[in-house]
Amino acid sequence: MSGTGVPNFTKGTTQVLELDPATTALVVVDMQNDFVRQGAPLEVPDARGTIDNHRRLLKRFRDGEGAVVFTRFIAGPQRTLIWNWSTVLAPPTCCCWPGFMRAYGDVEGPRDAAAVIDELTPLPAELQVDKYNYGAFHRTNLLDSLQAQGVDTVVVTGTVTQICVDETARGAFREGLKAVMVSDAVSSFDRTLHQATLANFAMKFGWVMTTDEVLTAL
Repeated sequence: MSGTGVPNFTKGTTQVLELDPATTALVVVDMQNDFVRQGAPLEVPDARGTIDNHRRLLKRFRDGEGAVVFTRFIAGPQRTLIWNWSTVLAPPTCCCWPGFMRAYGDVEGPRDAAAVIDELTPLPAELQVDKYNYGAFHRTNLLDSLQAQGVDTVVVTGTVTQICVDETARGAFREGLKAVMVSDAVSSFDRTLHQATLANFAMKFGWVMTTDEVLTAL
């Protein structure tokens, strides 16, 4: 404890992690219509600004035959605890309900509310993890799938930085995996919380790197 009464925590590392393509997976968190599309019930406008960086990362992992995982936040049909903080999950809005078709302001025609956006459509062989909580490691098969492929490092992108992205990246840390948050491929509706989450994660849980740094490290 310092003389000011503030704990003297060690500042997080700023070093760039070397990434082995054979043991590194890209985990794309919740880039779904009901978060990303214009007018979505839980719209994160900044998420649309990360689409190009997502495409760059997906191309590198796919070209190198690396593991790619998409997560989907799922709600309904029955009420869960999370509905207390996101009332739009309930009818009649039915946010993030699989099979619920919704029209958005930036695409023609309705889309499945829970589906990954068209721009990042998962390939048939790529794992999609459906979760009813914030973190992708909570009560899912994600860890078993990654371990079966020899993965020891995850590169985490998506939305929302301080909620599902953070819970997923910290979940990786808790399971003994190295975790990287990609600062310009994650997004939030609150830029202050976005920056605070990146700083906190880098301090004690993992690495924060840009898309360019990840691509170079691979």
